[in-house]
Amino acid sequence: MTLLELIFISVALAMDCFAVSFSAGAGIKELPQRTIWGMALLFGVFQAGMTLLGWLGGEIVVQYLSRIDHWIAFGLLAFIGGRMVYEGFHPEQESSVFKTLGIGTLLVLSVATSIDALAIGFSFSVIAVDIVRAIIFIGLASLLLSLLGTFLGRKINDRIKPQYAEIVGGITLIIIGLKILIEHLT
Repeated sequence: MTLLELIFISVALAMDCFAVSFSAGAGIKELPQRTIWGMALLFGVFQAGMTLLGWLGGEIVVQYLSRIDHWIAFGLLAFIGGRMVYEGFHPEQESSVFKTLGIGTLLVLSVATSIDALAIGFSFSVIAVDIVRAIIFIGLASLLLSLLGTFLGRKINDRIKPQYAEIVGGITLIIIGLKILIEHLT
């Protein structure tokens, strides 16, 4: 696998992380640096870890999970996105997916955005790939694009009402989930 191919794969896997981070940045008025970095690190670690897990597990794990991985990702993203849309239309409610971004929410989002990396890891197990270099690129791309997404989301945060950002962010997560589901079903 060429370096350019690896970069493209890394960026493609990181696009879901970018979209989720953008939604968080746009939806939270005061987003602590600790949370921004925590989210980016978790996304990077989960993307790299799932790639490694797919590579290690090879055909057995991926064949078992490939039957349901798209449903898991869709379910998690649709649930969180649906909750965000609902809360965007009901701003009087205090609890919000992106108001605190607790560790539970971050872990769910990390799993949901990294399921495709499991299949990529499997494909790496059947072709000649330097897996260490691959997981480093994938992890770094996810981390960096998460930081970029949060930064860009924060830039528009001042220009729009928080509930609009929450609705758009929720719809974005649902669309990502649908995209994953449709890609795997077709």
